[in-house]
Amino acid sequence: MKIQLASEEETKLWGQKIGTILRAGDCIELIGDVGSGKTTLTKGIALGLGIKETVQSPTFTINRTYDSSSGLRLSHYDFYRLSDPGIMSEELAESLGQSDTVVIIEWGDIVTSVLPEDHVRITFSSPTETDRDITLEGSSEIINRIAGVTK
Repeated sequence: MKIQLASEEETKLWGQKIGTILRAGDCIELIGDVGSGKTTLTKGIALGLGIKETVQSPTFTINRTYDSSSGLRLSHYDFYRLSDPGIMSEELAESLGQSDTVVIIEWGDIVTSVLPEDHVRITFSSPTETDRDITLEGSSEIINRIAGVTK
């Protein structure tokens, strides 16, 4: 599935729509260059999940966790600064096993062995400074839910 977004605001709004259909156990891997919109999308997803806190990039903390008003928890990981995930792969695996958690992973290429088979990979490319071309791959069940709110 491919999507085109023309601004940071569109990216956030699309993320908010996605957040409304995510369920506990869903896992989304975000791939793209620095500044391509990964954290902006996550901010939107958090809004859709009912999270009131301001979502911040976990680049320096590796993980940030947020609780939503609906009882779902969002665990947001960023492995950009790690060349080896070490114990963080165990923490990620634990988050993935939680029955009340949605997991979003930026720069997940070093933890692919831990990611569930049915996760969705969202890849960002930036043809211009503001435009984003988005490609979704992976779990057809989650992609079908995303497609339902994208139209």
